[in-house]
Amino acid sequence: MSLINTEVKPFSAKAFKGGKFIDVSDADLKGKWSVVFFYPADFTFVCPTELEDLADNYAEFQKLGVEIYSVSTDTHFCHKAWHDTSAAISKIEYTMVGDPTGAITRNFGVMIEEAGLADRGTFVVDPDGKIQIVEINAGGVGRSATELLRKIKAAQYVASHPGEVCPAKWEEGQKTLAPSLDLVGKI
Repeated sequence: MSLINTEVKPFSAKAFKGGKFIDVSDADLKGKWSVVFFYPADFTFVCPTELEDLADNYAEFQKLGVEIYSVSTDTHFCHKAWHDTSAAISKIEYTMVGDPTGAITRNFGVMIEEAGLADRGTFVVDPDGKIQIVEINAGGVGRSATELLRKIKAAQYVASHPGEVCPAKWEEGQKTLAPSLDLVGKI
């Protein structure tokens, strides 16, 4: 079953952000655009490259009013240790959520049960707490913050311009489409 346009299920967790441990819940995702970015594990190989890419582009996400929540089945303590020992991870200013029970990972349908780890799942959540974009990659395939930014801009555009849609490869400022009977068979 698709998670598109479904509301994020309730959760609460401990997280690491800004040198502190904080509490995070589904309520934190409401009222703004959010990215919930699942990855398999701290102290691994592809994961730090993805998280560093998000960190390097975090200011661009913030300009769009988007908050990032990275999530793995590690604890918030493990996130702090990784942040304190890795040059790539030390750049992170966004929230690193610990999900040692796997509850959040299961809520989003990305738990690899036999491993107790998350798939590489990316979820864009709108200000109403509804999931607008879902992307799940195989373990060996890293994601791109630049492409995620493009998709978020398109989702935000569509949300603020009812009756318009963004075609493939749409970039901010480009022409959109207004679906109608007149367009059928003409694209």
